[in-house]
Amino acid sequence: MTQKEKMIAGELYLASDTELVELRKKARLLFEEFNKTSITELERRDMLIKKLFGKTGKNLYIEPNFKCDYGFNIEVGDNFYANFDCVFLDVCKITIGDNCFVAPQVAIYTATHPLDPKERSSGVESGKPITIGNDCWICGHATINPGVTLGNGVIVASGSVVTKSFGDNVIIAGNPAKVIRQL
Repeated sequence: MTQKEKMIAGELYLASDTELVELRKKARLLFEEFNKTSITELERRDMLIKKLFGKTGKNLYIEPNFKCDYGFNIEVGDNFYANFDCVFLDVCKITIGDNCFVAPQVAIYTATHPLDPKERSSGVESGKPITIGNDCWICGHATINPGVTLGNGVIVASGSVVTKSFGDNVIIAGNPAKVIRQL
């Protein structure tokens, strides 16, 4: 397997691999160009994000500044909105359903590192995919950690750190996030 294939599969891989370095560079050039656009360049913004992401639905809108690792591992459904300063670390797939809203400074991280210090210092890392269902709202400063799945209709309260998966129609809050209300 190539390092890219290992990365996408969630296995240990070397991020310093030449192919991965070039893919991150390509993504950075795209999101840097996107982040320099003005509100008068909506068609250009849309084109750049569609070029960056693996899959997009209809009615996509992302505010600058946006950052990611690769972009091709990000899939968003119809009616997706992300507010200012979001970071999506997509070493594994990030899948977001239809009618989802992401507030400012939300972090979605699929990337992780070994717990053993010697293994971690060797340069290997890994990832775990994240799936967010339809009709979700991720409020400001929330962090979604590797391997999390959120069901449909989930609201993540501001500042929450989501470390485990949750089913449909709940409001979650806290660090670590827990269910505070059924919808």
